[in-house]
Amino acid sequence: MAVAEYAVIVLLGLVSFLFVRHWKRSKNSPITNWPVVGMVPGLLRNASNVFECTNRVLKHYGGTVEVKGLWFAGMDFIITSDPMNVNHILCKNFVNYEKGSEIREILEPLGDGLINSDSDWWAYQRKMTHSLIKNSKFELFLEKVVRQKAVNGLIPVLDHVSEAEIEVDLQEIFKRFTFDNSCLMVLGFDPTSLSVDFPERTYAKAFDEIEEATLYRHIPPKWCWKLQRWLQLGQEKKLRKAWETFDGFLYHCISSKREELSRCSRTQLEEEGEFDLLTAYIMQAEKGDMGALAWFFWLVATHPSVEMKILEEMTENIAVKDDKKKDNCFGTQQLDKQVYLHAALCEALRLYPVVAFDPRTATGVDTLPSGHRIDQNTKIIIFIYAMGRMEEIWGNDCLQYKPKRWISKQGGIVSVPSYKFSAFGGGPRSCLGKAMAFIQMKIVATAILRNYHVQVVQDHPVSPSVSVVLHMKHGLKVRITKRSV
Repeated sequence: MAVAEYAVIVLLGLVSFLFVRHWKRSKNSPITNWPVVGMVPGLLRNASNVFECTNRVLKHYGGTVEVKGLWFAGMDFIITSDPMNVNHILCKNFVNYEKGSEIREILEPLGDGLINSDSDWWAYQRKMTHSLIKNSKFELFLEKVVRQKAVNGLIPVLDHVSEAEIEVDLQEIFKRFTFDNSCLMVLGFDPTSLSVDFPERTYAKAFDEIEEATLYRHIPPKWCWKLQRWLQLGQEKKLRKAWETFDGFLYHCISSKREELSRCSRTQLEEEGEFDLLTAYIMQAEKGDMGALAWFFWLVATHPSVEMKILEEMTENIAVKDDKKKDNCFGTQQLDKQVYLHAALCEALRLYPVVAFDPRTATGVDTLPSGHRIDQNTKIIIFIYAMGRMEEIWGNDCLQYKPKRWISKQGGIVSVPSYKFSAFGGGPRSCLGKAMAFIQMKIVATAILRNYHVQVVQDHPVSPSVSVVLHMKHGLKVRITKRSV
């Protein structure tokens, strides 16, 4: 049986190749729904440019399209960027749209945590996580961790790059910063991957490979990637090794944390300001999401007027006690005054959301506001990337980077409903870490912009990579120069 299925995969690959080879239509044309193979040839043809391709198709079909896969493989699904559909799915009829068993199986490496759970188990985890994140002690710990990592990790690396007058991949720096920061906040452990010597990122790379493999599982029929898993081929072989590596890292951290807690009292840890989420989760049990920064700095570096306005705002609104100490990182009270910076970050997230799409599964029959009928178990993808490029929401200048669209006449931040700006999700599943994300991004952004000028290397190609998290395909090669006092 396995041999026969493998032969089918090869045959389908050959058929798709022939379709692609002889299909001479313009890339700007909608994807054709062929007999038997559906839209698979078009999807394969545009695989390296899937986000822009999907954006064009959604625009052509008015914001919602039924994607047809191989007729016998059960691969049909719906993609939408229509705000009314998004509001219906995320809010009005939320109970009908869960992750579903198939998506949970695809995202198996994530376990049964908050992102990958449904119903009562999801509700319990969200309530628990909400109570931990909103704890004032964790908020203080968050600010402390980010500022220390910026001063002790980020600034020394950027100083080295500036003094050596070398090119550096800014996205790689942010990946290391994010990994260290996340480990500190969640696990209470600093892997120190962000340092001048750029050590091997064994565990972070393992997570990157897990992310890549889970995205791949969305593309072929389920039986195809399951066959690869059984035979240990391709992405599934890489996934198994990466999964084992990252799980080993997590188990070691959890074990070490339990030993630490057995030696220290809760009061002692809290007095020392140590309130990472793992500590909090373990204590709770005993009682009973930086990717955007690379895109932000690319946009700022290619829009000098935006950079100038951010710097002017910092000069006007942030009082620094010791002006000679330029590597100071600002606190949350100072950062709250940075309205234009907040707008610039929102605008970057509009065009380049950290996660490009949000998959759901219908638990029952429904009809979307657009008129599309939804059958039970229909898979639906909310395409967040396309929502930020819709003229109906953002106007004719939707493709332009304009932070001022987020600032009201009164000088505050314009409130945009989550079904139009879905970078942080919406409805009951909206991201609990939104405030945390903005604090981290602002601390890092001000620390860099106040001290350095970032210049993108000439002719460096910038485009989205095909991944769950919207990274830059070729990184972000830049030159860093220190600003004069």
